Amino acid sequence: MMKSALMIVLASSVSVSALAFDKSDPKAGKALVDKSCLSCHVSMYGGDGSKMYTRADRKVKTPQQLAARVSGCNANTGAGWFPEEEAHVTAYLNQQYYKFK
Repeated sequence: MMKSALMIVLASSVSVSALAFDKSDPKAGKALVDKSCLSCHVSMYGGDGSKMYTRADRKVKTPQQLAARVSGCNANTGAGWFPEEEAHVTAYLNQQYYKFK
């Protein structure tokens, strides 16, 4: 039972990262980031807020963590994004900052 639950979690993590990077629109993600993320990131880090992604001690180390972080920010800020929109944002952030494969 535990082994099959682990397999489901791993499979869903892989599909999240595949969806985020392979089938999503980074341009649409940039528009969502510009609209919903920048003001919070600027208040936390100053300037343009990109230090969130470029700091030496950044917490996101995998595509799955990136997708989870985007989902968490969506929930915490009340942005109201649909899963496809979260995937667009994840694709944009990956393309622009993280460069995961």
